[in-house]
Amino acid sequence: MCGIVAYVGDKQAAPILIKGLKRLEYRGYDSAGIAILDKEKNIKTYKKAGKVAALEAMLEGADAEGNIGIGHTRWATHGEPNDVNAHPHFGQNKTLSLVHNGIIENYASIKVQLQMRGHVFESQTDTEVLIHLIEEIYLNEKVAFDEAVRLALNQVHGAYAIVVISKLDPEMIVAARKGSPLVVGIGVNEFFMASDASPIIEYTKSVVYLNDSEMAIIQNRTLSIKTIANENKTAFVQELDLQLEMIEKGGYEHFMLKEIYEQPRSIFDSMRGRIDSKTGHIHMGGLHEHQHKLMNAKRIIIVACGTSWHAGLVAEYLFEDFARIPVEVEYASEFRYRDPVIFHDDIVIAISQSGETADTLAAIELAKSKGATVLGVCNVVGSSIPRATHSGAYTHAGPEIGVASTKAFTAQVTVLAEMALWVGFKKGAISQSQLNTYLYELEQIPSKVEKALLCNDIVKQIAAVYKDARNFLYLGRGYNFPVALEGALKLKEISYIHAEGYPAAEMKHGPIALIDAEMPVVIIATQNSQYDKVLSNIQEVKARKGKIISVVTEGDIEVEKLSDYVIEVPDTLEPFMPLVSTIPLQLLSYHIAVMRGCNVDQPRNLAKSVTVE
Repeated sequence: MCGIVAYVGDKQAAPILIKGLKRLEYRGYDSAGIAILDKEKNIKTYKKAGKVAALEAMLEGADAEGNIGIGHTRWATHGEPNDVNAHPHFGQNKTLSLVHNGIIENYASIKVQLQMRGHVFESQTDTEVLIHLIEEIYLNEKVAFDEAVRLALNQVHGAYAIVVISKLDPEMIVAARKGSPLVVGIGVNEFFMASDASPIIEYTKSVVYLNDSEMAIIQNRTLSIKTIANENKTAFVQELDLQLEMIEKGGYEHFMLKEIYEQPRSIFDSMRGRIDSKTGHIHMGGLHEHQHKLMNAKRIIIVACGTSWHAGLVAEYLFEDFARIPVEVEYASEFRYRDPVIFHDDIVIAISQSGETADTLAAIELAKSKGATVLGVCNVVGSSIPRATHSGAYTHAGPEIGVASTKAFTAQVTVLAEMALWVGFKKGAISQSQLNTYLYELEQIPSKVEKALLCNDIVKQIAAVYKDARNFLYLGRGYNFPVALEGALKLKEISYIHAEGYPAAEMKHGPIALIDAEMPVVIIATQNSQYDKVLSNIQEVKARKGKIISVVTEGDIEVEKLSDYVIEVPDTLEPFMPLVSTIPLQLLSYHIAVMRGCNVDQPRNLAKSVTVE
């Protein structure tokens, strides 16, 4: 949540900040602002409620010259989205300016203390309290700028990524993180800071990912790293494996549509180098170290949030089918706040696209404290979750800019299927011939997803019919039950239509009361072990005059007789069907949202990465 960008160098800062904020806008788009330190050592601030475009318009003709600056695009937590609450924020004496991603949990008590000492606050934010605290230490205790930041951070509780500039120390910029991501880009006599790498890759591929409780101090164009406990650290420079075109729309109207159509490639990339059906070989390098524990595990616990949780539900079926290990799937946000029973021989799998999900990170730390082995499935190299887990596997979906996750879901399911097959084969739960069959079919999935995307035209027709519906019901059985949940979530997220996903058999235990002639019901009815049962469920919906939209295996005529609309997808083995059957549901949500005039890539109240509670 919230996007941060900063620059110090020889170039003009403002254009770099604005471009960077546009690339970070998927992280928050309630308001935006920049602060520029000019040659006269004055801090000029421009901020505006609304999207970055409103800030950009505000800057037309403004004097925003300067070679050092900070920028922010906000997802509101404390205080409504308006000009005053927008970042950057000043301290009492307007000496310092700060941008912040996260939540300062003890801001209220600090604010009271500062008010008793004469501080006056303009905004409702916790961020303004933090910069007042830093400035008071800086000016009253007469310590160095970076030391004032360090001392203040030792007084606050919560999550933060911050960047601070000072008009008294114009050659210094200070950043720090705890629980929220921050990356430093290293150029030629210039530095960049951002919430993720997307604003940086145009200028440099060399980056340093800050760890929790670390500070980055750039002074006189030199970078140093230390902890808030004042321990010096060596900067570990990495090279970004990211291309500029990967974060651009590439001719598509929306990032979401681009990312839906990228799935044949992202699924292939998530398999590349890991499986080979010709040799019957499966290689999961990140699991080898923990092979003994995985083979002897009595239980796997999966923790995740949102779409990643739905991928975890698919993984529950995969691990139980392939590896014969019982699986529990937990919302990380609930798991972390109770006292779960975790044994030292449990395997915990944490799934996150961003690698920065606050609740999932907290669940990881809880599991580790109980002695469990924690594996990560994540898309972002260098993010917090891969560093917090014992090992795991990266997906290779590439950057996902659309807030509603699409290609990350199928990449996660692909990697989880590979993990389940690897464990199952290693422990003897599946034979070599079975493995060969599964690997062959998995290799066919990219081409089958490409074929599934050909349903776009019929999906668009269906969207035109039901774009004004007030409710949707999604039903599926077995492996397709999590797909129903994911389809309903996509529709809710971007079209603002109320939608619910259910196991088809559970319809009779309540939701059937909602079905009437106005209720569109999406049923994933591909041919599998529960096909006949799903046919019965369709009959039950039809008897109550529900409008039936069925996702079926190509060539199916039985379901077509009962349905108002049919969307065909290629056949595949049952465990891999979610990779194919989810495609039309993604397209359906996309087209309905577009027809309703919704902002597909930036749906209201949502941000891409939930880095705060």
